Amino acid sequence: MEEQSIKEQRIRKITQMYYARKDIQKALFEFSKNREIVPSYMMESFGKRPDSFQYPGDIFELVKNKATSFHCSEELWEDPLKLSTEMNEKQLDELRIGWDFLLDIDSKYLDYSKILAEIIIKILRFYGVKNVGLKFSGSKGFHMIVPWKAFPKEINNIKTSDMFPEWPRILTQFIMDASEKELIEKITLLTKSGLSKYVKDFEAPKDVMPDLILVSPRHLFRMPYSLHEKTALASMVIMPEKFKDFQPKDADPLKVKIRNFIPEVVEGEATELLREALDWYKIKKPDELRKTEKKEFKPIQISEFSEELFPPAIKRILQGVKDGRKRSLFILINLFRSAGMGKDELEKRIYEWNEKNTVPLKTGYIKTQLLWSYRNKVVPPPNYDKDYYKGIGIIPTEEELRYKNPISYMVKKSRQKDTQDKSKRQRKNIKRN
Repeated sequence: MEEQSIKEQRIRKITQMYYARKDIQKALFEFSKNREIVPSYMMESFGKRPDSFQYPGDIFELVKNKATSFHCSEELWEDPLKLSTEMNEKQLDELRIGWDFLLDIDSKYLDYSKILAEIIIKILRFYGVKNVGLKFSGSKGFHMIVPWKAFPKEINNIKTSDMFPEWPRILTQFIMDASEKELIEKITLLTKSGLSKYVKDFEAPKDVMPDLILVSPRHLFRMPYSLHEKTALASMVIMPEKFKDFQPKDADPLKVKIRNFIPEVVEGEATELLREALDWYKIKKPDELRKTEKKEFKPIQISEFSEELFPPAIKRILQGVKDGRKRSLFILINLFRSAGMGKDELEKRIYEWNEKNTVPLKTGYIKTQLLWSYRNKVVPPPNYDKDYYKGIGIIPTEEELRYKNPISYMVKKSRQKDTQDKSKRQRKNIKRN
């Protein structure tokens, strides 16, 4: 414990000295534009979301409040401060103005990460991407970036900005597939000396094979020139021509020099790469590709809305909530619409629920949400594994988790009830006869 305390004190001292540098503040601030940013406090907790820098000086103010590193989104937003966990997919698409393609190389060994990074650069250049940003993660990996400007804004009448995280994931899998054979050969060659495990194929020693981390909505990564708490090294930008000679000691926070992580790119230079990746995915994984297509949800018609049909999590929400009123409203509106509930009954139930809340939502807010919902297509409520439920203190039961979504639960219970009612009617008819 004493050793850990000494290490923390050392890191905090370096942190203060490092982030006091005006060039570091400027680099972080410039990169943060149109991005959601989140400070981290000794990797114990993250700051509130969403957040953004208003001025370069904001960075050092957060450091004085014990922030040690800074993380940001790959997605580019019209206004990051408008982000909310209550937003649905359509609302996020409207707010998103683009996304950078980030390759996060994760490995147990730095030398293995270097091999994969070199292979990826070669693949990107083969498909016309001549300009790629490269930085040290701060530990044992690297981050590579292809800027938003390099991608076409539309493919087959589909807006590229709307296809996050689906298309970046496809790009990541395509690149990993293209690099696999050479990666195995080069790492096997390196490990034959007996210094590490002998890599015969991609699946065998998974703990040593470098991998690419798949992105998710509102995914965060360590900002260029942010510190890494465990190593006290800077996530510094590396010039591709000096990449082979890079060593972690070069990321000494008191010696690093500032370079742009976002390279100068030719507009649309990643078009061929994206098209090739999408064509590859259609052939390799047609079933998964169909899953990524945004299909219209068809409402289920449940004839009778008795209380026993509602899942336990929904019943708890309907009793009234203290926190998470807006998220609860979003869940209820989408559940009721997905179940085919009539407009009058839906609104009656919503307003009755609101009166049970510790502090009711303003009527004007509810009206606005209802109007917005009616103007858009029906979408199911969030799945149980989303943060919507846990975020308001509601933990779904094991039975609910098996159904994945509240509407699936209601459909199953409705069918069971119809079967039971039918059996009762048949037994009554038998008795009469």
